[in-house]
Amino acid sequence: MPTHSAKRQTSLLALGLLLGFCACAPSPSPTNPVPAVTIVNKGSDTMVNLALAWAEAYHAARPSVNLSVTGGGSGTGIAALVNRTVDLANASRAIKPEERAEAESRGVDSIEHVVARDAIAVIVHRDNPVQQLTLQQISDIYSGKINRWSEVGGLDKPIVRLSRETNSGTHVYFLEQVLRLGNPDDRTLFAADTLLLPSSEGITTELGYNENAIGYDGLGYVTDAVRVLAIARSSQGPYTRPSAETVNNDTYPISRDLYMYSAGQAEGEILAYLQWILSPEGQAIVADLGFVPVGG
Repeated sequence: MPTHSAKRQTSLLALGLLLGFCACAPSPSPTNPVPAVTIVNKGSDTMVNLALAWAEAYHAARPSVNLSVTGGGSGTGIAALVNRTVDLANASRAIKPEERAEAESRGVDSIEHVVARDAIAVIVHRDNPVQQLTLQQISDIYSGKINRWSEVGGLDKPIVRLSRETNSGTHVYFLEQVLRLGNPDDRTLFAADTLLLPSSEGITTELGYNENAIGYDGLGYVTDAVRVLAIARSSQGPYTRPSAETVNNDTYPISRDLYMYSAGQAEGEILAYLQWILSPEGQAIVADLGFVPVGG
């Protein structure tokens, strides 16, 4: 199972600060000319390390193109696109109809680009004896119908539910496709005692020491400190774990596309950047960080 290290994340976050600073306050000099172009990129926290890695590699190859990359959540990125304060919005879910309508009311044609794929891993403490769950069992756990691990083959202990915050695209995807099992008419909500955490790293950290907790994270954020459950669409199975192979052959049931949105058809340097992201070089970075290359 692909993982990436905290050291790598720290390095990329530092780069993000550097790139963001360069975008706001370039320091021209004979050896460090002002970048000719700045691309502002904001949104999904699930994608922020991937976006930073792309920015690092692209900036190294084309120093005349500066990139400012920040997170904040998919909804935040799309709102920034609607307000015309970014060139590209990152989103770990598709744009909502109301967001697209808001964009159109402001004269923004939000164009969707699928740039990678991801699996959402359902994770528990390493000592939890539960090995697998069905989608219905996960839905019942997060809606509050199942409250003790003994009800799904584990110890007689209470289940502590962990989730991302509501501005997270991962939260929205999990609500619609797992908690509500993809039924658009279902209005089931997370149980009131679900703990909302601000980051993927926060869920992984909590699961590292809370033996009763269950959480979910994008596959690129899963570390060896937690255990990944096998998931099945029904009790008849098959139960599968997330990987590039099981995402692309559609046997892992909780997978999704990752997006960038541009305001109108991408042109010039923005188009060149998107084309590079979809190139073998850009998609190799996708795989390196534990996500799934498009078509790979």
